[in-house]
Amino acid sequence: MFDHLGIIIKDADKSLPFYEACLAPLGIRKTQDQPQWRAAVFMIPGTGSFLWIGAGAADQPQQRLTGYFHLAFSASDEAAVRAFYDAALSAGGTDNGKPGLRRPGYFAAFVLDPDGNNIEAAWRSL
Repeated sequence: MFDHLGIIIKDADKSLPFYEACLAPLGIRKTQDQPQWRAAVFMIPGTGSFLWIGAGAADQPQQRLTGYFHLAFSASDEAAVRAFYDAALSAGGTDNGKPGLRRPGYFAAFVLDPDGNNIEAAWRSL
């Protein structure tokens, strides 16, 4: 659906380990470090779409945190949603909605990342 998505973060030392931990249960792996940007690239191996997460270079005004966002990741099942949630909390995330059924056929969990962004893992059974 998308080629890539970039997320600007405040503190790479906090946010990159957070994302590495909570995305792993969803099959999303860190595939590249970009220290010059205080960033990393994440993707599902074998696919073309990727997620760039970084603090950016200080001399690049377009690479600054401008607001909050909501991002939902697909999970393979309820167990992956629960694993995402547990990993996110262990990595410094904040509960924003425990794993559970949100409506028939939609099981999800919500956490706030270190910058306060609402991150979700969701499994659709229907």
